[in-house]
Amino acid sequence: MSDELNATLNFPPGFLWGTATAAHQVEGGNHNSWTAWENLGGGRVYGDHVSGAACDWWNGRAEQDFDRAASLNNNALRLSVEWSRIEPEPGRWDPDALDRYRQMILALRARGLAPMVTLHHFTNPLWLEERGGWLDDETPERFGRYAARVADVLGEHVDLWCTINEPVVYSTVSYLQGKWPPGQADFGQVMALFGQLARGHAAAYHAIKAIRPAAQVGLAKHQISFRPGTPLLGHGGVWLLHRLFNETFFGPMTHGWLKFPFQRAVPIPQARDTLDWVGLQYYNRYTVCFKPSQPKMLLFDTCARPDVPHGPGEWGELAPEESLPRIRHLYKLVRCPVYVTEMGVPDSDDSIRPGYLARTLRAVWKACMHSYPVKGFFHWSLVDNFEWAEGYDPRYRFGLFGVDFATQARTERRSARLYRAVCAANALSAAIVREHAPEALAETFPAPRAQF
Repeated sequence: MSDELNATLNFPPGFLWGTATAAHQVEGGNHNSWTAWENLGGGRVYGDHVSGAACDWWNGRAEQDFDRAASLNNNALRLSVEWSRIEPEPGRWDPDALDRYRQMILALRARGLAPMVTLHHFTNPLWLEERGGWLDDETPERFGRYAARVADVLGEHVDLWCTINEPVVYSTVSYLQGKWPPGQADFGQVMALFGQLARGHAAAYHAIKAIRPAAQVGLAKHQISFRPGTPLLGHGGVWLLHRLFNETFFGPMTHGWLKFPFQRAVPIPQARDTLDWVGLQYYNRYTVCFKPSQPKMLLFDTCARPDVPHGPGEWGELAPEESLPRIRHLYKLVRCPVYVTEMGVPDSDDSIRPGYLARTLRAVWKACMHSYPVKGFFHWSLVDNFEWAEGYDPRYRFGLFGVDFATQARTERRSARLYRAVCAANALSAAIVREHAPEALAETFPAPRAQF
């Protein structure tokens, strides 16, 4: 057997290994903008599902799943706190909710899991949504006050803070595509929302730093890979979509202003230099082609390539090797440490996930070897959960542990065993892949000579 097929790819000392979760998707019993949206029915969520008990974290199953995370040899876990629980009415803070989150954080610490706490993961309190949500002028300041209260209670035990999860996804899916609450379709609102979310991030950053100056504060940004499907118009579409989706939102953090293509810059000076780290969330790649039948998408749409593996529905192409250029681009854009805060694949029978994870980790390792400051990797997700508009659609199961939502039983998947071995070794080896994802061995460790 060649040396290459016995190779070991070592990650840097102190690398964080974890999984990622979100409050509304796992807690159960929430009453927020998403709960109201689910209860409207009418096909807004797959099968008219409602989140209901979700993974039942609020009632005590969180700690059981923390045990599962610890069993994976993880040393970190990303979770979010739910604004609507903590501030159920404007200016009224719920001490019981804050105490429950404190219990969760202490439970993580007791298991050797460093918490990364996200403050906003797609959901708003109902009272905030009724006032216009993030489009209301007062929301960034309110978000800053909320961040201060959470940091005051939890900050002693939390070093890593994520202010906002996927601001561009939230903006475009909710206010352009209309698939998430409040179901709007207005690009002007998307542009306004970018600015409001940047102001909210800045307010939260400064609020946390005022209480915990040593805290490391960043945000998690979904980045997409695009490639042209036609020689001329496809390249123009790639440039425009890449600029809008992958770059525009960072203008306030890097330059102090927000600038959309062909638009005048909007100054947001308070947001400049408010990233101690940035989170990369990468899932898929799209081929861009000209579609005049869909003018609402700026005359461009994503069209499938039949020769490339795809996820379910409109998920896009599965291209784990693209993790490396996405890390490279993000670092060059913001020049700060990078955490991979989400990566995963929808895979109900766990037939794709082990190999996909191995190939993703090889790409992340390459980024480390190219001296990009990648500090950790958080797999999405620890357990199956309520997957937003996809609800409990069995095609959209992301967990290393499967969940039977009727019984709350958990089942360990093959991908969990692969991840456990990688985290224990702080390395991806050919032996690990050969044992847990042999179908991906040739692509992860190509013979006769590995390509670096």
